[in-house]
Amino acid sequence: MSIKHELVTQQEEEEDDELQIEQPAQNPPAPADELFDISTTVDPSYVISLIRKLLPPTMNPTSASLLSQTNGINKCETTDDNNDDEEKHVGPLVGDDAWEEHGCVLWDLATSRTHAELMVQNLVLDVILATLMVTQSPRVKEISLGIIGNLACHEVSRKEIASVKGLVEVVVDQLFVDDTPCLCEEFRLLTLCLRKNEGIIWAQALQTENILSRIVWVVENTLNPQLIEKSVGFLLTVSQSQEEVRDMLLPQLVKLGIPVILVNLLAFEISKLEGDERMPERYPVLDTILQAIESLTVIDGCSQEFCSNKKLLFQLGTLIKLNDKVEVATSCVTAAVLIANLLSDSDSLILEINQDLLFLQGLLDIFPFASDDLAARNALWDIISRLLAHIQDNEMSRSDLHQYISIFASKSDLIEEELLDHQLADSNKDQDTATASGRNLNIRTAALKRIDFIVSQWLALKDQNSPTKLTQEFVVNDRDLNRLKDCCRKYINNIGSS
Repeated sequence: MSIKHELVTQQEEEEDDELQIEQPAQNPPAPADELFDISTTVDPSYVISLIRKLLPPTMNPTSASLLSQTNGINKCETTDDNNDDEEKHVGPLVGDDAWEEHGCVLWDLATSRTHAELMVQNLVLDVILATLMVTQSPRVKEISLGIIGNLACHEVSRKEIASVKGLVEVVVDQLFVDDTPCLCEEFRLLTLCLRKNEGIIWAQALQTENILSRIVWVVENTLNPQLIEKSVGFLLTVSQSQEEVRDMLLPQLVKLGIPVILVNLLAFEISKLEGDERMPERYPVLDTILQAIESLTVIDGCSQEFCSNKKLLFQLGTLIKLNDKVEVATSCVTAAVLIANLLSDSDSLILEINQDLLFLQGLLDIFPFASDDLAARNALWDIISRLLAHIQDNEMSRSDLHQYISIFASKSDLIEEELLDHQLADSNKDQDTATASGRNLNIRTAALKRIDFIVSQWLALKDQNSPTKLTQEFVVNDRDLNRLKDCCRKYINNIGSS
């Protein structure tokens, strides 16, 4: 399906998404990493025969001759009869059903490191290069890129991909194919190759303005969830690549408007969460967009682009304040880390959210989802500490004070559990790690002191007024408050004595 057909109305967008979701899987999943291998009994001669069947009629005669020679087959200990039979299949028309069938088998077999290395040794990369140079079939291009993508999951074959003359450039040219499945495989392949040692070779092929503009155009205009995830995942990889690769690609991508585009994509995905019917297939898209933005906010030259975007903070706040976070818990944790990054770069941003009590409540709700992520928990405490530091004690009305107290009382169990988890983690740290976390302890302690102060202020107010009258006007569970106060003070005293 062409991207061109995905760009018009909301109705067309929903129809397009439905079409994409309903399509049966046409290809095998990529291996998780280069250590992935599949135990198989497939005869190597069968693999080589499949490569022969992909030979395009226009392939370089020298390469075709090398592939047709029996010396490669003899290594597999096959018979001459088998060789004669294989010769009959050399040079089918590219794009016919037989080519697609044989190509999909190789696509699957390439998940095995053993088969991948055998395929590379027997010129599969030369065959695919020749195919990509002549075919007009989007399906053939998709299969070809899929095969290379699975080969790129293995170190030895990935290095060979970068060494085949002209292959990198031809692969990069496939960015201009207006076909969604083809572009999904393209971005998967580029992502795999860019994050490894050969990344500099690929970055050099990608760095022209024409190519980077095309990448930005695809990210901005496609409505297909899988293609959004793959293309934004590519941007995430760029931001996390070695410095030389980042310097080649990132400044121009920022100049072309990637920060604004990512924020707009985030707003679109969050609008889907707020709808009547959530779409689970879009959750990975949301998470990838958030990861990409988070990664960019810690890079010099990119962070200011996001700090100055108030729309980003609003969208992150919307996500934090969702009542039902379970299905998007990972995204909520990432959003909290991202907000902490933004606040550390621009103190003035806290004024946009310092009186948003639903936001504070949403932050506390995220603690259980971040139980295994110390950095995320520290980020949550950092935001809470900044929020509470801006509360003006002398300007807080009885009603405002009650709202804070209600939140703390209702979330007292979460706060207590988080502090217990943190104390347990601290007891298992070595001295160097404990020293490095000193700033985070100060942030957490500052937040707990503010919570303790607010709770104590409420209890003092209750003592100064008629208990019955105050209780009737503002309902709060005193038992939860007293337990929370004791928990905060115990933690603060333990930190002070350590």
